[in-house]
Amino acid sequence: MLSCKLKRVTETDATIKGVRFTLFLLSLTTLCPIFSVATVRVRLFRRCAFTFLLFSLQTFSFRCSCVAGNKMAGSVDALAEHLGSNGAAEPLPEDFDATAIIEDRDNGIVKEEAQISKGKEKREIVLGRNIHTMCLEVTEPDADDEITGDREAHMASVLAKYKRALTERTKHHLGYPYNLDFDYGALSQLQHFSINNLGDPFIESNYGVHSRQFEVGVLDWFARLWELEKNEYWGYITNCGTEGNLHGILVGREVFPDGILYASRESHYSIFKAARMYRMECVKVETLCSGEIDCDDFKAKLLTHQNKPAIVNVNIGTTVKGAVDDLDMVIKKLEEAGFSHDRFYIHCDGALFGLMMPFVKRAPKVSFKKPIGSVSVSGHKFVGCPMPCGVQITRLKFVNALSRDVEYLASRDATIMGSRNGHAPIFLWYTLNRKGYRGFQKEVQKCLRNAHYFKDRLVEAGIGAMLNELSSTVVFERPHDEQFIRKWQLACKGNIAHVVVMPNITIEKLDDFLNEFMEKRASWFQDGKYQPYCIASDVGEKNCLCALHK
Repeated sequence: MLSCKLKRVTETDATIKGVRFTLFLLSLTTLCPIFSVATVRVRLFRRCAFTFLLFSLQTFSFRCSCVAGNKMAGSVDALAEHLGSNGAAEPLPEDFDATAIIEDRDNGIVKEEAQISKGKEKREIVLGRNIHTMCLEVTEPDADDEITGDREAHMASVLAKYKRALTERTKHHLGYPYNLDFDYGALSQLQHFSINNLGDPFIESNYGVHSRQFEVGVLDWFARLWELEKNEYWGYITNCGTEGNLHGILVGREVFPDGILYASRESHYSIFKAARMYRMECVKVETLCSGEIDCDDFKAKLLTHQNKPAIVNVNIGTTVKGAVDDLDMVIKKLEEAGFSHDRFYIHCDGALFGLMMPFVKRAPKVSFKKPIGSVSVSGHKFVGCPMPCGVQITRLKFVNALSRDVEYLASRDATIMGSRNGHAPIFLWYTLNRKGYRGFQKEVQKCLRNAHYFKDRLVEAGIGAMLNELSSTVVFERPHDEQFIRKWQLACKGNIAHVVVMPNITIEKLDDFLNEFMEKRASWFQDGKYQPYCIASDVGEKNCLCALHK
Protein backbone atom coordinates (compact mmCIF):
# COMPACT_ATOMS: atom_id res chain seq x y z
CA MET A 1 0.00 0.00 0.00
CA LEU A 2 2.85 2.40 0.91
CA SER A 3 4.68 1.78 -2.37
CA CYS A 4 1.45 2.37 -4.25
CA LYS A 5 1.04 5.77 -2.53
CA LEU A 6 4.65 6.77 -3.24
CA LYS A 7 4.29 5.82 -6.86
CA ARG A 8 1.12 7.90 -7.22
CA VAL A 9 2.77 10.94 -5.56
CA THR A 10 5.78 10.61 -7.89
CA GLU A 11 3.52 10.37 -10.95
CA THR A 12 1.55 13.40 -9.80
CA ASP A 13 4.75 15.44 -9.27
CA ALA A 14 5.86 14.50 -12.77
CA THR A 15 2.53 15.66 -14.11
CA ILE A 16 2.84 19.00 -12.30
CA LYS A 17 6.27 19.48 -13.85
CA GLY A 18 4.75 18.76 -17.27
CA VAL A 19 2.10 21.41 -16.67
CA ARG A 20 4.74 23.97 -15.65
CA PHE A 21 6.81 23.20 -18.75
CA THR A 22 3.76 23.58 -20.99
CA LEU A 23 2.88 26.93 -19.42
CA PHE A 24 6.45 28.05 -20.13
CA LEU A 25 6.04 27.06 -23.80
CA LEU A 26 2.78 28.96 -24.00
CA SER A 27 4.43 32.07 -22.55
CA LEU A 28 6.96 31.95 -25.38
CA THR A 29 4.20 32.10 -27.97
CA THR A 30 3.15 35.50 -26.67
CA LEU A 31 6.60 36.84 -27.63
CA CYS A 32 6.50 35.45 -31.17
CA PRO A 33 4.88 38.53 -32.83
CA ILE A 34 7.79 40.64 -31.52
CA PHE A 35 10.23 38.49 -33.47
CA SER A 36 7.94 38.33 -36.57
CA VAL A 37 7.43 34.61 -36.43
CA ALA A 38 4.85 33.35 -38.93
CA THR A 39 1.32 33.57 -37.46
CA VAL A 40 0.18 30.17 -38.70
CA ARG A 41 3.18 28.42 -37.17
CA VAL A 42 2.62 30.22 -33.89
CA ARG A 43 -0.99 29.07 -33.86
CA LEU A 44 -0.05 25.49 -34.55
CA PHE A 45 2.60 25.61 -31.84
CA ARG A 46 0.13 27.13 -29.40
CA ARG A 47 -2.53 24.52 -30.16
CA CYS A 48 -0.07 21.69 -29.64
CA ALA A 49 0.99 23.22 -26.31
CA PHE A 50 -2.63 23.64 -25.25
CA THR A 51 -3.35 20.03 -26.17
CA PHE A 52 -0.45 18.80 -24.04
CA LEU A 53 -1.56 21.07 -21.19
CA LEU A 54 -5.11 19.72 -21.36
CA PHE A 55 -3.84 16.13 -21.32
CA SER A 56 -1.58 16.88 -18.35
CA LEU A 57 -4.37 18.53 -16.38
CA GLN A 58 -6.79 15.66 -17.13
CA THR A 59 -4.20 13.14 -15.98
CA PHE A 60 -3.49 15.17 -12.88
CA SER A 61 -7.18 15.57 -12.06
CA PHE A 62 -7.84 11.87 -12.53
CA ARG A 63 -4.93 10.81 -10.35
CA CYS A 64 -6.01 13.23 -7.66
CA SER A 65 -9.50 11.75 -7.78
CA CYS A 66 -8.10 8.24 -7.38
CA VAL A 67 -6.16 9.34 -4.30
CA ALA A 68 -9.23 11.02 -2.87
CA GLY A 69 -10.94 7.63 -3.01
CA ASN A 70 -14.47 8.40 -1.96
CA LYS A 71 -14.59 11.93 -3.44
CA MET A 72 -16.10 12.75 -6.80
CA ALA A 73 -13.63 12.21 -9.65
CA GLY A 74 -11.83 15.46 -10.48
CA SER A 75 -13.76 17.39 -7.81
CA VAL A 76 -12.46 20.51 -6.06
CA ASP A 77 -12.55 18.73 -2.70
CA ALA A 78 -10.37 15.89 -3.96
CA LEU A 79 -7.92 18.35 -5.53
CA ALA A 80 -7.70 20.45 -2.37
CA GLU A 81 -7.08 17.46 -0.16
CA HIS A 82 -4.35 16.16 -2.47
CA LEU A 83 -2.59 19.54 -2.40
CA GLY A 84 -2.74 19.75 1.41
CA SER A 85 0.03 21.48 3.35
CA ASN A 86 1.61 18.22 4.47
CA GLY A 87 1.80 16.88 0.91
CA ALA A 88 0.71 13.40 2.02
CA ALA A 89 -1.63 11.31 -0.04
CA GLU A 90 -4.89 10.28 1.63
CA PRO A 91 -5.06 6.52 2.27
CA LEU A 92 -7.00 4.55 -0.32
CA PRO A 93 -9.89 2.28 0.72
CA GLU A 94 -8.86 -1.34 1.16
CA ASP A 95 -11.34 -2.52 -1.49
CA PHE A 96 -10.18 0.12 -4.00
CA ASP A 97 -9.38 -1.41 -7.41
CA ALA A 98 -7.39 1.18 -9.33
CA THR A 99 -6.78 -1.08 -12.33
CA ALA A 100 -10.47 -1.56 -13.01
CA ILE A 101 -11.22 2.15 -12.83
CA ILE A 102 -8.28 3.15 -15.02
CA GLU A 103 -9.24 0.54 -17.58
CA ASP A 104 -12.80 1.84 -17.80
CA ARG A 105 -11.55 5.42 -18.03
CA ASP A 106 -9.15 4.63 -20.84
CA ASN A 107 -11.66 2.70 -22.89
CA GLY A 108 -14.52 5.10 -22.24
CA ILE A 109 -16.75 2.10 -21.53
CA VAL A 110 -19.18 1.74 -18.66
CA LYS A 111 -20.06 -1.76 -17.53
CA GLU A 112 -22.75 -3.30 -15.39
CA GLU A 113 -23.85 -6.84 -14.72
CA ALA A 114 -27.10 -8.20 -16.09
CA GLN A 115 -28.85 -11.53 -15.76
CA ILE A 116 -29.00 -13.15 -19.18
CA SER A 117 -30.74 -16.43 -18.45
CA LYS A 118 -32.61 -18.30 -15.81
CA GLY A 119 -29.34 -19.83 -14.70
CA LYS A 120 -26.59 -18.26 -12.67
CA GLU A 121 -24.54 -17.09 -15.64
CA LYS A 122 -24.07 -13.34 -15.88
CA ARG A 123 -22.82 -11.09 -18.64
CA GLU A 124 -21.37 -7.63 -18.41
CA ILE A 125 -23.37 -5.14 -20.43
CA VAL A 126 -20.80 -3.09 -22.29
CA LEU A 127 -22.18 0.38 -22.85
CA GLY A 128 -20.97 2.68 -25.59
CA ARG A 129 -17.90 4.85 -25.30
CA ASN A 130 -18.07 8.02 -23.24
CA ILE A 131 -18.34 10.71 -25.92
CA HIS A 132 -16.37 13.12 -23.72
CA THR A 133 -13.32 11.06 -24.67
CA MET A 134 -13.81 11.88 -28.36
CA CYS A 135 -15.93 15.04 -28.55
CA LEU A 136 -15.16 17.87 -30.97
CA GLU A 137 -14.30 20.91 -28.89
CA VAL A 138 -15.88 24.27 -29.64
CA THR A 139 -13.20 26.97 -29.54
CA GLU A 140 -13.22 30.72 -29.98
CA PRO A 141 -12.04 32.05 -33.36
CA ASP A 142 -8.69 33.82 -33.46
CA ALA A 143 -8.67 37.51 -34.28
CA ASP A 144 -7.20 36.98 -37.76
CA ASP A 145 -9.21 33.88 -38.75
CA GLU A 146 -11.12 35.78 -41.42
CA ILE A 147 -7.81 36.69 -43.05
CA THR A 148 -5.99 33.38 -42.79
CA GLY A 149 -9.00 31.12 -43.40
CA ASP A 150 -7.51 28.54 -41.03
CA ARG A 151 -10.72 27.96 -39.11
CA GLU A 152 -12.85 27.41 -42.21
CA ALA A 153 -10.28 24.97 -43.57
CA HIS A 154 -10.16 23.15 -40.25
CA MET A 155 -13.97 22.83 -40.02
CA ALA A 156 -14.17 21.68 -43.64
CA SER A 157 -11.60 18.99 -42.85
CA VAL A 158 -13.56 17.85 -39.77
CA LEU A 159 -16.83 17.64 -41.73
CA ALA A 160 -15.18 15.74 -44.60
CA LYS A 161 -13.77 13.23 -42.14
CA TYR A 162 -17.17 12.91 -40.45
CA LYS A 163 -18.87 12.27 -43.80
CA ARG A 164 -16.40 9.47 -44.55
CA ALA A 165 -17.16 7.96 -41.13
CA LEU A 166 -20.91 8.14 -41.77
CA THR A 167 -20.49 6.49 -45.15
CA GLU A 168 -18.52 3.66 -43.57
CA ARG A 169 -20.97 3.16 -40.69
CA THR A 170 -23.91 3.15 -43.09
CA LYS A 171 -22.33 0.21 -44.94
CA HIS A 172 -22.45 -1.85 -41.74
CA HIS A 173 -25.89 -0.93 -40.45
CA LEU A 174 -28.13 -3.92 -39.69
CA GLY A 175 -29.53 -3.88 -36.16
CA TYR A 176 -31.76 -0.82 -36.04
CA PRO A 177 -34.95 -0.17 -38.03
CA TYR A 178 -33.91 2.81 -40.12
CA ASN A 179 -34.45 2.98 -43.85
CA LEU A 180 -31.27 4.62 -45.15
CA ASP A 181 -32.30 4.39 -48.82
CA PHE A 182 -33.46 7.91 -49.64
CA ASP A 183 -32.54 10.98 -51.64
CA TYR A 184 -33.91 14.37 -50.63
CA GLY A 185 -31.64 16.51 -52.77
CA ALA A 186 -34.67 18.33 -54.16
CA LEU A 187 -35.46 19.69 -50.68
CA SER A 188 -32.02 21.19 -50.01
CA GLN A 189 -33.33 24.57 -51.20
CA LEU A 190 -35.51 24.73 -48.06
CA GLN A 191 -32.65 24.36 -45.56
CA HIS A 192 -32.19 28.13 -45.52
CA PHE A 193 -35.49 28.62 -43.67
CA SER A 194 -36.32 28.15 -39.98
CA ILE A 195 -39.60 26.26 -40.44
CA ASN A 196 -41.47 25.77 -37.17
CA ASN A 197 -44.95 24.26 -36.77
CA LEU A 198 -45.41 25.33 -33.17
CA GLY A 199 -48.89 24.73 -31.78
CA ASP A 200 -51.89 22.96 -33.28
CA PRO A 201 -51.30 21.80 -36.88
CA PHE A 202 -54.89 22.64 -37.87
CA ILE A 203 -54.90 26.23 -36.60
CA GLU A 204 -52.44 28.70 -38.07
CA SER A 205 -50.39 30.78 -35.61
CA ASN A 206 -48.86 34.23 -35.92
CA TYR A 207 -45.54 32.64 -36.89
CA GLY A 208 -45.73 32.55 -40.66
CA VAL A 209 -42.71 30.38 -41.53
CA HIS A 210 -44.43 27.01 -41.11
CA SER A 211 -45.35 23.91 -43.13
CA ARG A 212 -48.82 23.14 -41.75
CA GLN A 213 -50.22 22.66 -45.25
CA PHE A 214 -47.77 19.77 -45.75
CA GLU A 215 -48.33 18.43 -42.24
CA VAL A 216 -52.12 18.21 -42.54
CA GLY A 217 -51.75 16.58 -45.96
CA VAL A 218 -49.58 13.85 -44.38
CA LEU A 219 -52.01 13.44 -41.48
CA ASP A 220 -54.94 13.04 -43.90
CA TRP A 221 -53.00 10.28 -45.70
CA PHE A 222 -52.47 8.32 -42.49
CA ALA A 223 -56.06 8.90 -41.34
CA ARG A 224 -57.26 7.29 -44.57
CA LEU A 225 -54.81 4.43 -44.06
CA TRP A 226 -56.29 3.74 -40.62
CA GLU A 227 -59.90 4.43 -41.68
CA LEU A 228 -60.74 7.58 -39.74
CA GLU A 229 -62.70 10.44 -41.30
CA LYS A 230 -61.22 13.93 -41.54
CA ASN A 231 -63.77 15.43 -39.17
CA GLU A 232 -63.19 12.67 -36.59
CA TYR A 233 -59.41 12.67 -36.14
CA TRP A 234 -56.73 14.87 -34.67
CA GLY A 235 -52.98 14.36 -34.90
CA TYR A 236 -49.61 15.93 -35.50
CA ILE A 237 -46.09 15.22 -36.75
CA THR A 238 -44.02 14.32 -33.71
CA ASN A 239 -40.28 14.58 -33.19
CA CYS A 240 -39.90 10.80 -32.82
CA GLY A 241 -41.78 7.57 -32.15
CA THR A 242 -41.35 7.97 -28.41
CA GLU A 243 -43.22 11.27 -28.48
CA GLY A 244 -46.08 9.51 -30.26
CA ASN A 245 -46.24 6.94 -27.47
CA LEU A 246 -46.00 9.61 -24.79
CA HIS A 247 -48.88 11.50 -26.39
CA GLY A 248 -51.03 8.41 -26.92
CA ILE A 249 -50.66 7.31 -23.30
CA LEU A 250 -51.24 10.90 -22.14
CA VAL A 251 -54.53 11.08 -24.04
CA GLY A 252 -55.56 7.78 -22.43
CA ARG A 253 -54.64 9.13 -19.00
CA GLU A 254 -56.66 12.31 -19.60
CA VAL A 255 -59.69 10.28 -20.70
CA PHE A 256 -59.32 7.96 -17.68
CA PRO A 257 -57.39 9.81 -14.92
CA ASP A 258 -57.64 6.79 -12.60
CA GLY A 259 -56.94 4.23 -15.32
CA ILE A 260 -54.29 1.51 -15.10
CA LEU A 261 -51.75 1.14 -17.89
CA TYR A 262 -51.32 -2.41 -19.24
CA ALA A 263 -48.33 -3.21 -21.46
CA SER A 264 -46.49 -6.39 -22.36
CA ARG A 265 -42.97 -6.86 -21.02
CA GLU A 266 -41.60 -6.57 -24.56
CA SER A 267 -43.15 -3.15 -25.16
CA HIS A 268 -40.83 -0.31 -26.09
CA TYR A 269 -39.16 1.34 -23.12
CA SER A 270 -40.97 4.62 -23.89
CA ILE A 271 -44.23 3.07 -22.68
CA PHE A 272 -42.78 2.50 -19.23
CA LYS A 273 -41.17 5.94 -19.40
CA ALA A 274 -44.67 7.36 -19.93
CA ALA A 275 -45.92 5.50 -16.85
CA ARG A 276 -43.14 7.03 -14.75
CA MET A 277 -43.62 10.52 -16.17
CA TYR A 278 -47.37 10.53 -15.63
CA ARG A 279 -47.20 8.68 -12.27
CA MET A 280 -49.50 5.97 -13.61
CA GLU A 281 -50.04 2.54 -12.13
CA CYS A 282 -48.55 0.14 -14.66
CA VAL A 283 -49.16 -3.60 -14.95
CA LYS A 284 -46.67 -5.59 -17.03
CA VAL A 285 -48.20 -8.48 -18.96
CA GLU A 286 -46.27 -11.65 -19.80
CA THR A 287 -45.42 -12.54 -23.40
CA LEU A 288 -45.18 -15.67 -25.51
CA CYS A 289 -41.78 -16.78 -26.79
CA SER A 290 -42.63 -15.03 -30.06
CA GLY A 291 -42.74 -11.72 -28.19
CA GLU A 292 -46.50 -11.37 -28.59
CA ILE A 293 -48.62 -10.43 -25.58
CA ASP A 294 -49.96 -13.38 -23.59
CA CYS A 295 -53.69 -12.67 -23.79
CA ASP A 296 -54.56 -15.21 -21.09
CA ASP A 297 -52.24 -13.45 -18.63
CA PHE A 298 -53.67 -10.14 -19.82
CA LYS A 299 -57.21 -11.22 -18.98
CA ALA A 300 -56.15 -12.61 -15.59
CA LYS A 301 -54.60 -9.26 -14.66
CA LEU A 302 -57.62 -7.35 -15.92
CA LEU A 303 -59.84 -9.39 -13.62
CA THR A 304 -57.82 -8.32 -10.58
CA HIS A 305 -58.38 -4.62 -11.40
CA GLN A 306 -61.96 -4.56 -12.67
CA ASN A 307 -62.77 -1.49 -10.60
CA LYS A 308 -60.51 0.80 -12.64
CA PRO A 309 -60.52 1.65 -16.37
CA ALA A 310 -57.87 0.07 -18.59
CA ILE A 311 -55.36 1.97 -20.72
CA VAL A 312 -53.75 -0.63 -22.98
CA ASN A 313 -50.65 -0.46 -25.15
CA VAL A 314 -50.82 -2.79 -28.14
CA ASN A 315 -47.56 -3.46 -30.01
CA ILE A 316 -47.66 -3.45 -33.80
CA GLY A 317 -44.17 -4.92 -33.87
CA THR A 318 -42.17 -5.32 -30.66
CA THR A 319 -38.73 -3.75 -30.38
CA VAL A 320 -36.57 -6.88 -30.21
CA LYS A 321 -38.55 -9.69 -31.89
CA GLY A 322 -40.86 -7.74 -34.18
CA ALA A 323 -43.92 -9.49 -32.73
CA VAL A 324 -47.39 -8.13 -33.49
CA ASP A 325 -49.95 -8.25 -30.70
CA ASP A 326 -53.35 -9.61 -31.72
CA LEU A 327 -55.48 -6.46 -31.51
CA ASP A 328 -58.77 -8.32 -31.99
CA MET A 329 -57.89 -10.79 -29.22
CA VAL A 330 -56.89 -7.95 -26.87
CA ILE A 331 -60.30 -6.33 -27.42
CA LYS A 332 -62.01 -9.68 -26.88
CA LYS A 333 -60.20 -10.25 -23.57
CA LEU A 334 -61.21 -6.77 -22.41
CA GLU A 335 -64.83 -7.53 -23.17
CA GLU A 336 -64.63 -10.95 -21.50
CA ALA A 337 -63.21 -9.31 -18.37
CA GLY A 338 -66.25 -7.04 -18.17
CA PHE A 339 -64.79 -3.85 -19.67
CA SER A 340 -67.27 -2.03 -21.90
CA HIS A 341 -65.95 0.16 -24.71
CA ASP A 342 -66.36 3.27 -22.58
CA ARG A 343 -64.06 1.85 -19.88
CA PHE A 344 -60.89 1.22 -21.87
CA TYR A 345 -58.51 3.12 -24.13
CA ILE A 346 -56.14 1.36 -26.58
CA HIS A 347 -52.97 2.95 -27.94
CA CYS A 348 -51.29 1.12 -30.83
CA ASP A 349 -47.52 1.51 -30.97
CA GLY A 350 -46.80 0.96 -34.65
CA ALA A 351 -43.36 2.59 -34.72
CA LEU A 352 -42.05 0.34 -37.52
CA PHE A 353 -44.72 -2.14 -38.61
CA GLY A 354 -47.60 0.31 -38.34
CA LEU A 355 -46.81 1.37 -41.88
CA MET A 356 -45.86 -2.10 -43.11
CA MET A 357 -48.87 -4.05 -41.83
CA PRO A 358 -51.45 -2.51 -44.20
CA PHE A 359 -49.48 -3.96 -47.12
CA VAL A 360 -49.06 -7.49 -45.74
CA LYS A 361 -51.60 -10.07 -46.84
CA ARG A 362 -53.42 -11.90 -44.04
CA ALA A 363 -52.16 -9.33 -41.54
CA PRO A 364 -54.66 -8.21 -38.88
CA LYS A 365 -56.00 -4.78 -39.63
CA VAL A 366 -55.26 -1.71 -37.55
CA SER A 367 -58.35 0.44 -37.98
CA PHE A 368 -60.24 3.12 -36.09
CA LYS A 369 -63.38 1.22 -36.98
CA LYS A 370 -62.31 -0.88 -34.00
CA PRO A 371 -62.49 0.58 -30.47
CA ILE A 372 -58.96 2.00 -30.39
CA GLY A 373 -57.95 5.46 -29.21
CA SER A 374 -54.69 6.27 -31.01
CA VAL A 375 -51.98 5.00 -33.35
CA SER A 376 -48.41 6.22 -33.71
CA VAL A 377 -45.66 5.43 -36.22
CA SER A 378 -42.10 6.62 -36.77
CA GLY A 379 -41.29 8.60 -39.88
CA HIS A 380 -37.55 7.92 -39.85
CA LYS A 381 -37.93 4.14 -39.90
CA PHE A 382 -39.75 2.47 -42.78
CA VAL A 383 -40.57 5.73 -44.57
CA GLY A 384 -36.94 6.80 -44.53
CA CYS A 385 -36.57 10.35 -43.22
CA PRO A 386 -33.12 11.84 -42.47
CA MET A 387 -34.26 13.29 -39.14
CA PRO A 388 -36.20 11.54 -36.35
CA CYS A 389 -39.94 12.18 -36.62
CA GLY A 390 -43.26 10.40 -36.33
CA VAL A 391 -47.01 10.56 -36.80
CA GLN A 392 -49.59 10.46 -34.02
CA ILE A 393 -53.30 10.07 -34.82
CA THR A 394 -56.10 10.04 -32.23
CA ARG A 395 -59.83 10.66 -32.11
CA LEU A 396 -60.81 14.33 -32.11
CA LYS A 397 -63.26 13.84 -29.22
CA PHE A 398 -60.40 12.65 -26.97
CA VAL A 399 -57.96 15.47 -27.61
CA ASN A 400 -60.24 18.21 -26.33
CA ALA A 401 -59.23 17.28 -22.80
CA LEU A 402 -55.64 18.29 -23.66
CA SER A 403 -56.13 21.26 -25.95
CA ARG A 404 -55.57 24.79 -24.62
CA ASP A 405 -55.75 28.22 -26.24
CA VAL A 406 -52.36 29.98 -26.38
CA GLU A 407 -52.63 33.75 -26.87
CA TYR A 408 -48.89 34.05 -27.52
CA LEU A 409 -49.32 31.84 -30.61
CA ALA A 410 -52.82 32.95 -31.57
CA SER A 411 -53.48 29.22 -31.83
CA ARG A 412 -54.30 26.17 -29.75
CA ASP A 413 -51.96 23.44 -28.56
CA ALA A 414 -52.47 19.84 -27.52
CA THR A 415 -49.00 18.59 -28.47
CA ILE A 416 -46.26 17.56 -26.06
CA MET A 417 -43.50 19.71 -27.52
CA GLY A 418 -43.85 23.43 -28.14
CA SER A 419 -41.74 24.11 -31.22
CA ARG A 420 -41.91 21.31 -33.78
CA ASN A 421 -39.64 20.60 -36.74
CA GLY A 422 -41.35 22.10 -39.78
CA HIS A 423 -39.00 20.38 -42.19
CA ALA A 424 -40.06 16.84 -41.19
CA PRO A 425 -43.62 17.12 -42.63
CA ILE A 426 -42.16 18.24 -45.96
CA PHE A 427 -39.84 15.22 -46.10
CA LEU A 428 -42.73 12.89 -45.27
CA TRP A 429 -45.02 14.56 -47.80
CA TYR A 430 -42.31 14.27 -50.46
CA THR A 431 -41.78 10.54 -49.86
CA LEU A 432 -45.49 9.68 -49.67
CA ASN A 433 -46.08 11.43 -52.97
CA ARG A 434 -43.12 9.75 -54.66
CA LYS A 435 -43.86 6.21 -53.50
CA GLY A 436 -47.58 6.06 -52.82
CA TYR A 437 -49.39 2.92 -51.70
CA ARG A 438 -47.95 0.81 -54.52
CA GLY A 439 -44.39 1.88 -53.82
CA PHE A 440 -44.68 1.02 -50.14
CA GLN A 441 -46.26 -2.32 -50.98
CA LYS A 442 -43.30 -3.25 -53.17
CA GLU A 443 -40.82 -2.28 -50.46
CA VAL A 444 -42.69 -4.26 -47.81
CA GLN A 445 -42.69 -7.36 -50.01
CA LYS A 446 -38.97 -6.92 -50.68
CA CYS A 447 -38.19 -6.63 -46.96
CA LEU A 448 -40.20 -9.73 -46.02
CA ARG A 449 -38.65 -11.73 -48.86
CA ASN A 450 -35.10 -10.77 -47.87
CA ALA A 451 -35.85 -11.46 -44.19
CA HIS A 452 -36.98 -15.02 -45.00
CA TYR A 453 -33.87 -15.51 -47.12
CA PHE A 454 -31.62 -14.39 -44.28
CA LYS A 455 -33.38 -16.51 -41.68
CA ASP A 456 -33.13 -19.61 -43.89
CA ARG A 457 -29.42 -19.05 -44.49
CA LEU A 458 -28.78 -18.72 -40.76
CA VAL A 459 -30.53 -22.01 -40.05
CA GLU A 460 -28.69 -23.74 -42.90
CA ALA A 461 -25.45 -22.56 -41.32
CA GLY A 462 -26.43 -24.12 -37.99
CA ILE A 463 -27.30 -20.84 -36.28
CA GLY A 464 -30.48 -20.70 -34.21
CA ALA A 465 -32.89 -18.10 -35.60
CA MET A 466 -36.52 -16.99 -35.51
CA LEU A 467 -38.67 -14.84 -37.78
CA ASN A 468 -42.24 -13.97 -36.86
CA GLU A 469 -44.77 -14.39 -39.64
CA LEU A 470 -45.60 -10.70 -40.05
CA SER A 471 -42.12 -9.37 -39.39
CA SER A 472 -38.86 -8.43 -41.09
CA THR A 473 -36.92 -8.69 -37.80
CA VAL A 474 -34.70 -11.78 -37.76
CA VAL A 475 -33.68 -12.90 -34.27
CA PHE A 476 -30.63 -15.16 -33.81
CA GLU A 477 -27.94 -16.18 -31.34
CA ARG A 478 -25.84 -13.35 -30.01
CA PRO A 479 -22.28 -13.12 -31.39
CA HIS A 480 -19.50 -13.62 -28.83
CA ASP A 481 -17.42 -10.65 -29.99
CA GLU A 482 -18.49 -7.15 -28.87
CA GLN A 483 -16.34 -5.54 -31.57
CA PHE A 484 -18.17 -7.57 -34.20
CA ILE A 485 -21.48 -6.48 -32.68
CA ARG A 486 -20.45 -2.83 -32.79
CA LYS A 487 -19.09 -3.09 -36.32
CA TRP A 488 -22.45 -4.30 -37.65
CA GLN A 489 -24.44 -2.18 -35.16
CA LEU A 490 -26.45 -5.15 -33.94
CA ALA A 491 -29.12 -4.68 -31.29
CA CYS A 492 -28.72 -7.31 -28.57
CA LYS A 493 -30.63 -8.41 -25.51
CA GLY A 494 -29.36 -11.24 -23.36
CA ASN A 495 -28.42 -14.20 -25.56
CA ILE A 496 -30.07 -12.91 -28.72
CA ALA A 497 -29.36 -10.32 -31.37
CA HIS A 498 -31.43 -9.21 -34.31
CA VAL A 499 -31.20 -7.80 -37.81
CA VAL A 500 -34.04 -5.60 -39.03
CA VAL A 501 -34.34 -5.99 -42.80
CA MET A 502 -35.22 -2.59 -44.22
CA PRO A 503 -35.49 -1.44 -47.86
CA ASN A 504 -31.79 -0.49 -47.92
CA ILE A 505 -30.68 -3.96 -46.70
CA THR A 506 -29.77 -5.97 -49.80
CA ILE A 507 -29.11 -9.67 -50.25
CA GLU A 508 -25.44 -8.82 -50.84
CA LYS A 509 -25.15 -7.03 -47.50
CA LEU A 510 -26.84 -9.93 -45.70
CA ASP A 511 -24.44 -12.37 -47.37
CA ASP A 512 -21.42 -10.25 -46.38
CA PHE A 513 -22.58 -10.21 -42.79
CA LEU A 514 -23.29 -13.94 -42.67
CA ASN A 515 -19.96 -14.87 -44.26
CA GLU A 516 -18.05 -12.80 -41.71
CA PHE A 517 -20.24 -14.16 -38.91
CA MET A 518 -19.42 -17.73 -39.94
CA GLU A 519 -15.68 -16.97 -39.99
CA LYS A 520 -15.89 -15.44 -36.54
CA ARG A 521 -17.89 -18.36 -35.15
CA ALA A 522 -15.27 -20.79 -36.38
CA SER A 523 -12.58 -18.92 -34.45
CA TRP A 524 -14.75 -18.55 -31.32
CA PHE A 525 -15.63 -22.23 -31.05
CA GLN A 526 -12.55 -23.94 -32.50
CA ASP A 527 -10.89 -24.84 -29.19
CA GLY A 528 -14.13 -25.76 -27.42
CA LYS A 529 -13.75 -23.00 -24.85
CA TYR A 530 -16.94 -21.27 -26.03
CA GLN A 531 -20.23 -22.70 -27.24
CA PRO A 532 -23.15 -21.08 -29.09
CA TYR A 533 -25.57 -19.45 -26.70
CA CYS A 534 -28.78 -21.29 -25.88
CA ILE A 535 -31.70 -19.15 -27.02
CA ALA A 536 -34.51 -21.60 -26.26
CA SER A 537 -35.90 -19.44 -23.46
CA ASP A 538 -35.99 -16.45 -25.83
CA VAL A 539 -37.35 -17.92 -29.05
CA GLY A 540 -38.48 -21.46 -28.17
CA GLU A 541 -36.68 -24.80 -28.34
CA LYS A 542 -37.64 -25.41 -31.98
CA ASN A 543 -35.71 -22.27 -33.03
CA CYS A 544 -32.61 -22.98 -30.91
CA LEU A 545 -29.65 -24.85 -32.40
CA CYS A 546 -27.35 -24.97 -29.38
CA ALA A 547 -25.66 -28.23 -28.33
CA LEU A 548 -28.63 -29.09 -26.11
CA HIS A 549 -31.44 -28.45 -28.60
CA LYS A 550 -29.74 -29.14 -31.94
